[in-house]
Amino acid sequence: MRTASAVTFAAKLSFENIHHSYHGKETIRGISMSAEPGEVLCLLGPSGSGKTTLLRIAAGIEAQGKGRVLLNDQEIAGPKVFLPPERRGVGLMFQDFALFPHMSVLDNVRFGLTALPKAEAVAEAHLALERVGLAHYAEKFPHALSGGEQQRVALARALAPRPAVLLMDEPFSGLDSRLKDSIRADTLSILRHSRATTIVVTHDAEEAMRMGDRIALLRDGKLVQVGTAEELYLRPADLFAAGFFSEINVFPGKVAAGRVETPLGNVPAGRLSDGTKVRIAVRLSGVAVSPADGNIPARVLSRRFLGVVELLELAVPGTDQPVRARVRAGQLPGGLREVTVSAIERDILVFENHG
Repeated sequence: MRTASAVTFAAKLSFENIHHSYHGKETIRGISMSAEPGEVLCLLGPSGSGKTTLLRIAAGIEAQGKGRVLLNDQEIAGPKVFLPPERRGVGLMFQDFALFPHMSVLDNVRFGLTALPKAEAVAEAHLALERVGLAHYAEKFPHALSGGEQQRVALARALAPRPAVLLMDEPFSGLDSRLKDSIRADTLSILRHSRATTIVVTHDAEEAMRMGDRIALLRDGKLVQVGTAEELYLRPADLFAAGFFSEINVFPGKVAAGRVETPLGNVPAGRLSDGTKVRIAVRLSGVAVSPADGNIPARVLSRRFLGVVELLELAVPGTDQPVRARVRAGQLPGGLREVTVSAIERDILVFENHG
């Protein structure tokens, strides 16, 4: 049975024009954004995009070269102030859980409560273990626990001091893929009960969509876009953002009479003016494939069964590259080679080509 014990207060954590360099290389380039009180904000991006560096700056493990970090509009790191990690009211949960093997589960959770008298610290640690459903494991040692249980102990330890902000660095990356979904759901439930403002680092777009109230997408140390999962998926800021949230086919094109010609048909160009060079992204799920109903002939080059869906590679007139499509398994007869294709308009995105 888990208990719902709230944090002292949920805080707003803000980054203001953060810059950071490492060995002369810029790792963070002018990032400004906020995690709102009580929300789960996911920092998403590929390796080297600056996600973990930003987390370390928030925690006080790393100092930014320029800019400010604010907690409830009070500067905690900047030109005038640099609070050490223990004075920030910020909890940090590491990627590898960092549990001490020679300490019991209870002592691991109690480790961050040094400011409290022992009896009080033990009581708080027990309460934190109850919150994650592991009170009965208090006397066990980490090696006796599964990966998922160790993850929950690490979460209990991070939440035990009741931080205003909890920072989590790829907390599910070491877990068995079959367990990830249930452990993520459990973790989210615990975070909701604790009401801590939470920033989660991940490189997995689906994980960010499952967990985040909002998502901040980073690339090469810059903030590409911040918003809800729906906003980033439906209205990506650029081709990079579009490709991070769904598999896409990409075609070059040019706007003429408000439209763009693609191998999958003629599509609206939105507000782009005639003559503009563009790149057209078509989601794999937006390529409709049928035996005879579409208007563009295509030939099946390969077909991979993936359970619920099949992944197709198709030869389509007007492009040398194979066009990829995801269709529901069993939708097309086995052995079919000649098909027709068309694009579903909601899955077509047009971006100006700045290259």
